Amino acid sequence: MRFRFGPFIVLLAGLAAAVGIAVVYAQKPASGPAASAAPTAPAGAPSGSAPAAEVNGVVISNEDVDSAIAQTLSKLQEQIYATRLTRLDALIEDRLITQEAKKRGLSTAAFVDAEVTAKAPKATDTEVSAFFELNRAKLQGDLPKWQDQIRTYLNGQRVAAARTELVKRLRDAAEVKVFLAAPPVFRADVNLTGAPVRGNAAAPVTVVEFSDFHCPFCRQVQPVLTQLLQKYNGRVRLVYKDMPLDALHGQARGVAEAGRCAAEQGRFWEFHDKVYANGPDGSAPTMQRLAQEAGVDVNKFESCRTSRKFQAGVEKDVQEGTELGINGTPGFFINGRFLSGAQPIEAFTRIIDQELASGAGATR
Repeated sequence: MRFRFGPFIVLLAGLAAAVGIAVVYAQKPASGPAASAAPTAPAGAPSGSAPAAEVNGVVISNEDVDSAIAQTLSKLQEQIYATRLTRLDALIEDRLITQEAKKRGLSTAAFVDAEVTAKAPKATDTEVSAFFELNRAKLQGDLPKWQDQIRTYLNGQRVAAARTELVKRLRDAAEVKVFLAAPPVFRADVNLTGAPVRGNAAAPVTVVEFSDFHCPFCRQVQPVLTQLLQKYNGRVRLVYKDMPLDALHGQARGVAEAGRCAAEQGRFWEFHDKVYANGPDGSAPTMQRLAQEAGVDVNKFESCRTSRKFQAGVEKDVQEGTELGINGTPGFFINGRFLSGAQPIEAFTRIIDQELASGAGATR
């Protein structure tokens, strides 16, 4: 008999929704050796070289279809793998509990009651009251209305924690072999020719940032990128690519072109830092002031900026980002592995650590 929270889950989820707390089910991150090839086809998928269609005698192969949606297919395969892994973990946990209960001569239910339910401390009136006060702004009504649900919620959390601890002990003491294979890692081929690089140019891990100088989320993630370069000193390099979102930030494209004018004088990163610290103002006086503060020859900078010398170069980045599936900024490729949005440092380090452990080389 499998131990389930059943009614607990419904009550806890309802209360969590009421107080704005997310109920999260833990899941191990996918891991495995890195591969530079596109993801393999799922079981039963057609062969890549086999024809998918024919137009007036000209064949369109399955590979032609998949190449355009390789990143989307990779995400789907990762989701399938994560779903299977979650189910596999649940089966392993059930098997460990059942085996341990049998060793002790108990039913599974009796074993769980003894090792989980009985050992989970019950929520006190003080704790219930403290929880209510902490979430008072999100709860309508007074404490008597909510105290039973809060007590159930807190007790359920503790039962869940006790079960997690039990499973950890059992798993540590057991010989568990997992053969479920993670899908191959999909790596986008990003063109880095001429792009500004910050950090060790020969670093084994390359973080490519497609960014918009006037995007608030791009500004938000800059301290995280600085922390990454410090944390992985010499082992990570940052490459900047332009992705101005014209519909949202009308001046951003002009700032991107101005950044390349600063780069022409070898002062891109100084100008980059000044722009992100200044805020979304792409006016000529502001660009001139920031260029001067960045140590740029303003006369040469202005001549370059007003000529729109780098208009085509910025557009080339935008087109590349679009083809790579980026529909918002910032967008990152870590050795070709896509990461979307202003993520916390942990999201970056998880992938970087995997890349360093696997010995994967830097993106071209």
